[in-house]
Amino acid sequence: MAIDRFGRAIHYIRISVTDHCNLRCVYCMPEKMTFRPTEEMMSFDEIVTLTRLLTSLGFDKIRLTGGEPTVHPQIVEIVGAIAGMPGVNSVSLTTNGVLLNKLAEPLAKAGLQRVNISLDTLNPLEYRRITRRGRFEQVWAGILAAESAGLKPVKLNAVIVRNFNESSLVDLSRLTYEHPWQVRFIEMMPFGGATALQLDQVVKANEMRQVIQAALGPLELVNQGELDGEAQIYRLPGSQGQLGFIASVSVPFCASCSRARLTADGHLRLCLLRDKEVDLLTPLRAGASPAQLRQLILDGIWQKPWGHGLADGEYATDRIMSEIGG
Repeated sequence: MAIDRFGRAIHYIRISVTDHCNLRCVYCMPEKMTFRPTEEMMSFDEIVTLTRLLTSLGFDKIRLTGGEPTVHPQIVEIVGAIAGMPGVNSVSLTTNGVLLNKLAEPLAKAGLQRVNISLDTLNPLEYRRITRRGRFEQVWAGILAAESAGLKPVKLNAVIVRNFNESSLVDLSRLTYEHPWQVRFIEMMPFGGATALQLDQVVKANEMRQVIQAALGPLELVNQGELDGEAQIYRLPGSQGQLGFIASVSVPFCASCSRARLTADGHLRLCLLRDKEVDLLTPLRAGASPAQLRQLILDGIWQKPWGHGLADGEYATDRIMSEIGG
């Protein structure tokens, strides 16, 4: 088991299988984005090797991310390889949903259990403005395909950005009346060199709840406020689904953090909002033994920071979101 110096058991790994993406969301990357060469990224075999090492250390919850993971040509094979590893209890995927209509069924058959789908608005024009490309209809078809394939519970992730999509809070919340989905509203986090926009246009979770309640009535807190992953869960009276609020900026949940990240170029990132990383890909390619790599992972996890430094004006700047995987 991987334990950090604060006594937290770290057993949840988010693996970025690529930094490439078929969208250019305003809060994530520049419109004219240059992605890294393929040779700098983990290969299929390297992803499998490092994941197997992580699972041998007690990492039992796996989430595949990007960039956009569904653009990886071997994403179905990656899911199948990881789902079959001993000790893996959960395999999920975060996606923008653009290709999910085609891939939901094959991914489910390969062993994928759940998906989180990014959807910041129900307005097709606003969707285009935020993502700079892509079509809302593609994502909606992907959501329905995921549900049909049994990738449940379907979770929709909406990053709320002032002057872009805060007007979508109510419409997105209304989805839970008719669908057993969890719609999750996420505070935009400042890092990766775009901190000016990210700081100026953040909408905090408390403000989001106020907007929703003003339009739809009081929210009911679920499970006495116990977090579901990173989200505090509420329900609109009479709804089938739930609303989640991820308040990484205003109400950090660092004390319960059990996660680390493996970037697409094979670095173990210890905190999303801190630059500290451990390079695993270089020693793997240099012939390091499994025992040596496991020790690198354990030593890295031991140094995992307590949490981010946003309150002190400290921001991670060495990577943008698409290079980390969220």
